[in-house]
Amino acid sequence: MLCDQCGERDASVHLTTIVDNEVRQQHLCEKCAAERGVETTVAVPKHPLSVFLHEAQQQAAPSTESGKCTICGTTMGDFRSTGRWGCSHCYTAFEPSMRELLRRVHGHAKHAGRPYEPPPPTLDERSTILGELKDRLRRAIENEQFEVAADLRDKIRVME
Repeated sequence: MLCDQCGERDASVHLTTIVDNEVRQQHLCEKCAAERGVETTVAVPKHPLSVFLHEAQQQAAPSTESGKCTICGTTMGDFRSTGRWGCSHCYTAFEPSMRELLRRVHGHAKHAGRPYEPPPPTLDERSTILGELKDRLRRAIENEQFEVAADLRDKIRVME
């Protein structure tokens, strides 16, 4: 597809504009797009989260910048560059700065969603019993105890 403006080069920038509920599409080459002020060489940051965290921490108090986790030695600089904490103790060590960061990102520093509910204990017990029955079935077959194996097979089918 050729450029709509110059008609000479291939169009590599596709610009869509909406004016008065009317959609207009223009197909431009890089040179014509640059002449119109359209940025064509936008460098995407490698870690957009780390860039955001870096900017957020620049506004935070400088005392959190020099802080270091006493367990793993992670600093806020490490967190900004990777987006990950070193250990679970980091959440306690950097709590004030994290509260401010959460408030900016989510609008509130307190969790307002549903709490985690573990599966009912009956499911865990049932899976444990099923595993034991399957293990006993395997051993019964290895020992050629086919009557016991048939009973175990039937119990397993009922439980599944």
